[in-house]
Amino acid sequence: MKQPDIQLDSQGRLRHFLTIEGLKKQILIDILDTAENFSTVGTRNVKKVPLLRGKTIANLFFEPSTRTRTTFELAAKRLSADVINMSISTSSTTKGETLLDMLRNLEAMHCDMFVVRHGSSGAAHFFAKHVAPHISIINGGDGSHAHPTQGMLDMFTIRRHKPDFTALRVAVVGDILHSRVARSQIHALNT
Repeated sequence: MKQPDIQLDSQGRLRHFLTIEGLKKQILIDILDTAENFSTVGTRNVKKVPLLRGKTIANLFFEPSTRTRTTFELAAKRLSADVINMSISTSSTTKGETLLDMLRNLEAMHCDMFVVRHGSSGAAHFFAKHVAPHISIINGGDGSHAHPTQGMLDMFTIRRHKPDFTALRVAVVGDILHSRVARSQIHALNT
């Protein structure tokens, strides 16, 4: 499922964030540096910055989540975006609407970004292949394939405590065969 090319725009910038696999080291460093610049927003008296003012983000969670959905919603609101949390269990997909139908309906509502969490590996790639050119997709976890945002959060935490990755040795313990987070973490650490 290695398809990092779909993630980049014509200038080589990240358009979709689907997987860490295949991304260049500089892109990962840029993500970490940007996160560092925004890390104090939550500690301010006014916990908002206008970065995404006027943008609409739809959280499309096809499987249960508390932390991931909530943190995406909170982050979008702190960046001043409007947020739609889709309850997939009560959406028209339960009465036969296809994912493409749902995608087209949300596009018609002028959303700018979809955060997708799905139990099937490759779901975020599917959305990215079919979405309108002005919309970005962020993978909030798909099957056992990838969870790039959690992988980058782990990298952010490691970098805060161990800024030099070159001498770092890391053991990932657990069911890494089925862990989308471990897979994303391994790709990030190797990069």
